[in-house]
Amino acid sequence: MADGLARSIMFVHAHPDDESIGTGATMAHYVATGARVTLVTCTLGEEGEIHVPELARLEAAQADQLGGYRLVELREACAALGVTDHRFLGGAGRYRDSGMMGTPANDHPRCFWRADLDEAAGYLIEVMKETRPQVLVTYDPNGFYGHPDHIQAHRVAMRAAELAGDAAPSKIYWTAMPLSVLKAGIEAFAESEHNPFEGITDVDQFPFGTPDEQIAASIDGSDYHDAKMAALRAHATQIPANSWLYSIAGNFGQEFMGVEHYTLARGERGPAKGPYGWEDDLFAGL
Repeated sequence: MADGLARSIMFVHAHPDDESIGTGATMAHYVATGARVTLVTCTLGEEGEIHVPELARLEAAQADQLGGYRLVELREACAALGVTDHRFLGGAGRYRDSGMMGTPANDHPRCFWRADLDEAAGYLIEVMKETRPQVLVTYDPNGFYGHPDHIQAHRVAMRAAELAGDAAPSKIYWTAMPLSVLKAGIEAFAESEHNPFEGITDVDQFPFGTPDEQIAASIDGSDYHDAKMAALRAHATQIPANSWLYSIAGNFGQEFMGVEHYTLARGERGPAKGPYGWEDDLFAGL
């Protein structure tokens, strides 16, 4: 890192709760190191399921008020992680949750899936010019598991990085889950009464998973496991109390929930001080 240049990292996520599930420990880790952590969320998550019965009428098909509620949940999650710089792409409500692939929500005129790519990238470039992130974190081309908003978040983030000129990040990472971690999870819960992987006996059954040799970085955020759990609990409409996430956290919390993995999509790989030759710092080499 050049002398006098503050560390700045940007995370681009599709919906409220994605940041906590996929990168919560990493975000809390970098906040604690003094880096500037910027979170950009692309939609309000209006099409999400609701796991709080008394709020069921907020769903899109009824009052259509879930997005406003999730905005507050996201604010509380960011507070738990220590993130103070959070933006919605183009402003809150600019883009609507597109729902799952092939649903009527994909046809809504404001849905993120239908957004003009360069226009959406332009909003992100504005944030890049302000925050000057050396590192950008988003999803892979399949949006990690195929959700249209995750795929579009990937496209927008990559397009913005392409067009941002001297404000573009030097390194871009995509969230990933090593196949070895998935395999270990299947084996660890095989005999458990509350098996979150019930019915899954092989890693090929997951809609995601990255060969270990393709992983570039592993961030050990075990010290921020409690912060990540608090952030997950903040998203109560989306993550029920009996969620598999809490099953994992309760039994194998620090190992499975406090460590997050990434592939390197752009930039040069830095010194590999972590296990398996993986970077243990997303700023490595800068």
